[in-house]
Amino acid sequence: MPALAAAAPATLTPESAQQAIGYPSLFLLVLIGALVPVVPTGAIVSSAAAVAVHRTAPFSLAMVFVTASLAAFLGDAALYWLGRRGMRSKNGSRWLEAIRSRAPEDRLAQAQEKLTEHKVAVLVLSRLVPAGRIPVMLACLMAKWPLRRFVRGNLPACLAWAVTYQLIGILGGSLFPEPWEGVVAAVALTLLVGAAPSVWRRLRGTVAR
Repeated sequence: MPALAAAAPATLTPESAQQAIGYPSLFLLVLIGALVPVVPTGAIVSSAAAVAVHRTAPFSLAMVFVTASLAAFLGDAALYWLGRRGMRSKNGSRWLEAIRSRAPEDRLAQAQEKLTEHKVAVLVLSRLVPAGRIPVMLACLMAKWPLRRFVRGNLPACLAWAVTYQLIGILGGSLFPEPWEGVVAAVALTLLVGAAPSVWRRLRGTVAR
């Protein structure tokens, strides 16, 4: 018995302890970010992937992918369900108002037009384009898509989103020997990718004028 007691703590390595805390934290942060679109979930996933690159435990990157995509999928489904409840209510709901407040009229009009033309494929692009998810979700709500149809289209969207930001994290983590350096690089790359569409639109507007 003493030998077993002495051996038990040794089985819990610092890396396994970090994973026991890290994966639930990643899940909660991405889930909250899907429900409240102010948390930079892309940067969180990239940072987790950058750290996973330096781990010796097998399947660390696979766990980051599964955790992030599942949390994003469940968060989107929950937010859409709450939005549908608001659409059916005479007085609306605070969740529906929160969705509407983050979908400017011009972005909503574009989302509705693309949704009419391309249907489910727009959901995949909406998750990859910064600030594109909420306008497309509102367009789906206004088009009265049932939850089942939204969920079917949103599953590949969440998988593509998780893969994209995980690849950014892997790139950042592979460039530096220390995990914290990889995290900084991953966050910087994520911010750069997120800012690129906005900068491109401004440049196009300047050239057009």
